[in-house]
Amino acid sequence: MTTNSASRANLRDYILVTLAYWGFTITDGALRMLVLLYFYNIGYTPLQIAFLFLFYEIFGVITNFLGGWIGSQLGLKVTLYAGIGLQVFALVMLSFLNPGWGQAVAIAYVMVAQAFSGVAKDLTKMSSKSAIRLVVPQNAQSSLFKWVAVLTGSKNALKGVGFFVGAALLGAFGFETALWIMAVGLVLIMLTGFFLPQGMGKIKKKVGFTQLFSKSSEINILSAARFFLFGSRDVWFVVGLPVFLRGPLGWSFYQVGGFMACWVIGYGAIQFLAPMLLKRFSNGQPPNASTIQFWTFTLTVVPAAIAIALQLGFPADTVIVVGLAIFGVVFAFNSAVHSYLVLAFTDDDKVALNVGFYYMANSGGRLIGTVLSGVVFQWFNLVGCLWISTLFVLAAGVISLKLPDPQPGNALTWTGDGE
Repeated sequence: MTTNSASRANLRDYILVTLAYWGFTITDGALRMLVLLYFYNIGYTPLQIAFLFLFYEIFGVITNFLGGWIGSQLGLKVTLYAGIGLQVFALVMLSFLNPGWGQAVAIAYVMVAQAFSGVAKDLTKMSSKSAIRLVVPQNAQSSLFKWVAVLTGSKNALKGVGFFVGAALLGAFGFETALWIMAVGLVLIMLTGFFLPQGMGKIKKKVGFTQLFSKSSEINILSAARFFLFGSRDVWFVVGLPVFLRGPLGWSFYQVGGFMACWVIGYGAIQFLAPMLLKRFSNGQPPNASTIQFWTFTLTVVPAAIAIALQLGFPADTVIVVGLAIFGVVFAFNSAVHSYLVLAFTDDDKVALNVGFYYMANSGGRLIGTVLSGVVFQWFNLVGCLWISTLFVLAAGVISLKLPDPQPGNALTWTGDGE
């Protein structure tokens, strides 16, 4: 295959992987908002709503742990489209929820459906982000951070669109019809799988299951920091914030969905622009340990400031909108640099294993954040969630102090520009 034809094939594969991830991401965000607003509207407490997402996060942890190993054995194409197929199953399963069931039965049923969705989400995410490492040509690795940022930033922007789509579908069509609309859309997305090469990401030699536990110190440190970083977001974002907006502040479905959509879209836009913006801060040098340390400790200030402003009686609407906009900007820089470093610290033939392990820590943080979001909000309101968030960010910053810079022989050079 000539260089030009190989480049075209890589670009085609990148586009196909990205389109599949985009389609999945919209339904993932829509489903979260759909479930949250529907069950809050019929009288479920914040703690009960948190339990609805419990299996989603638990099975996300398990999937990330096993998914990298499965992807390395079967190929990333298999895991990518298996994830999308499972999401279709979860949507259809939820559509058969009977409003006449008792509360305990309904919660258990939704938790099982959400378990399938959690497996689907993390199979798709692990596969997509690992695939990017493989479709960027070796002679273009200087652009890796840009391509990672494009995928991650656009994903988060579309997840924000999904939040609004979920709220809008619920208001316009109701719970059951909304789920079927999303399921049909995902079936169409699955057709892109016919054009991806077989065996993408499949490891050259068999890897023993015990090697899942054998990671470099850099991956371990980065994963631990990621655990607390994403826990710090979800402790207020998953249950506390939407319930606070819908309940105490009295916002409508469309206002809640619209605000959370704008927040995630803005967050994704900053991730998309991260290479260009960080170039200005670092004289064109690639992100390193000091980069993530700076942005993590900067983030520590933000949830603490929001909590203090609410406790002092400042207008809650203004504090939430302005404060969380600032949180989103700083958090986006953290997440973008994390997504680059995990690839900079790994090799091609271990990418699925290491990315899967890393996102297992991500899911673990989301799990503890989800549980605490319901528990802490029920007892201490949104202010309590924000103080827990502050402690989690501080823990992530302290852990990141142990992170070394990528070694010159292994690190991927980065131009930080848009080329």
